Amino acid sequence: MCSDLVVDGRLDVVPLAGTTVCGDTATAADAIAVEHLSLLGAHHRPGGPLRVDDVDVHTDWTDPTGRLLDEVTAQAALGLMATHGRASGGPVRLGVSYVSTVAGVVAAQGALAAVLAGLRGQRPGSVRVSVAGAALLTVSQYLAAGSARDTDDTGEVSGPGMPPPFTSLDGVVFEVETLDPEPWRRWWTALGAAPGDMAQGWRAFVLRYATAAAPIPPALHEITRRRPFAQLCASAQAAGVAVQEVRGLSARRADAGPDGRFRAPWQISSGAPAGALSDLPADRPPLYGVRVIEAGRRIQGPLAGHVLRLLGAEVTRVEPAGGDPLRGMPPMVGGCSARFLALNRGKRIVEVDLRSASGRSTVRNLVDESDVFLHNWAPGKAAEFGLDSADFTTSNPALVYAYASGWGEARGTDAPPGTDFVAQAYTGLGEQLRPEGVPPAGSLMTLLDVLGGLVCAEGVLAALVARQRDRRGQRVDTSLLSAAGVLQGPLPAARPVWGRWDVPTPVADGHIMLPVGSDVAAAQSTLGDAATLTVREALSRLAAVGVRAVRVCPEPGELAGDPVARDLIDIDGCAFVRPPWRFTS
Repeated sequence: MCSDLVVDGRLDVVPLAGTTVCGDTATAADAIAVEHLSLLGAHHRPGGPLRVDDVDVHTDWTDPTGRLLDEVTAQAALGLMATHGRASGGPVRLGVSYVSTVAGVVAAQGALAAVLAGLRGQRPGSVRVSVAGAALLTVSQYLAAGSARDTDDTGEVSGPGMPPPFTSLDGVVFEVETLDPEPWRRWWTALGAAPGDMAQGWRAFVLRYATAAAPIPPALHEITRRRPFAQLCASAQAAGVAVQEVRGLSARRADAGPDGRFRAPWQISSGAPAGALSDLPADRPPLYGVRVIEAGRRIQGPLAGHVLRLLGAEVTRVEPAGGDPLRGMPPMVGGCSARFLALNRGKRIVEVDLRSASGRSTVRNLVDESDVFLHNWAPGKAAEFGLDSADFTTSNPALVYAYASGWGEARGTDAPPGTDFVAQAYTGLGEQLRPEGVPPAGSLMTLLDVLGGLVCAEGVLAALVARQRDRRGQRVDTSLLSAAGVLQGPLPAARPVWGRWDVPTPVADGHIMLPVGSDVAAAQSTLGDAATLTVREALSRLAAVGVRAVRVCPEPGELAGDPVARDLIDIDGCAFVRPPWRFTS
């Protein structure tokens, strides 16, 4: 049976009480997996490989070619640097251990799935986690879009410009957010912008989630530079546009505990007594027979549902009448957006109008017959629809109810929209992502939406374990803010400092990247003026002196034909990422 833990006045369940997790945390990914499993109640016993009771969990840092990767070479070879650098015109290193963090969460997911399978009667075995496969999950929509074959229309925005954040007359750097074009038009009209610049800026702005680029016309940036921040805030509020000042790490430290770390990324609370999942047939994936209803928008919610489907769950996606508008975003594959399919392929679709009583009743009936309901609606929407966790206490007491929010309960009712780039600005990620000497800025790669979706799926798995053990329904709360805490903690004392060989090195036909800790003196003497060498020549010379550099992938879509991604993707009109776990009994 599970014990209980009080966190911030709430009664939270500890799903892995009585479980032992072993591991010497040889890599950052292993350390994160052990930390998360320990936070969920597992007793940590250092030493040996990562192991949860009788289940071995192995994080594999080799790619399909057998090449050993590390954090920076994985970022380089698997398209993360290319995606992060789109807005600036070339590959850029992420100053945080993003691949390691994602791989650690994915390893914890695999461990929890294996524990659940054991509780359902399947023999304990092992879980092998492909770090390269986990990394590809983070760029899955860019990989799908870049490899789509059916159309030449990529949906990309081109033209002169630079991405947010904006800067005021008095030097305040800030992000803005609106999900509707009318507030955007009202704000820029009040500031005196030309209609053409407003229209071009809106298209770049609204598509930045999908394209990782946002060429906002220079004229709009110039307008904000001529006005003080207080005036810009007042005009934005009048227009219905949210403003978030880009905070630094010093401000973010006030949110952390005395050790510089943040609280657990999920809250898992026990509900009413209920039943459990049936036994798991042999040779079936861990979530076989689990029914999930997902009402997700954009990335965070859909990715959580996608992960559960990859683990074997039957996922039904609730979409508005007429279908999710993002289905029509080019490039298209078989009549549907490649980007959309990257996160929603294989889900059953039910279209409903939640503004109507019949639509809400349809969703309620679906949830009443399911094991999991997850959504990332705006705060208060679930209660407004009569679809909050309390609404299912009697009709489905066994339900695992998961809410993936923006801010959780951290910022009150007056918080701006809890979206990826606003959350990055609030959490000070800009100072961690870019090195000392470079103006801090967030990434237009959806770092927190992706990690938030993965953390939500991890919480659902923990809740399913808890339900299987104590026969009670569960509620899971996660947020983009809590996901940022996973990525950031413990907070560094200073911004990164990088030398020449710590970043992508340009050569005649692209870029190369050296692993951390390489013999830079040998690289320097071997390559000389690297700009005159091809990638093949540079890598060959480095290999001859024992330096295992990699080619920097210039565009995620190219991975569809690259041996580095072989066995990690399926091709069906475009490239789709396979499950990063392999379970054996």
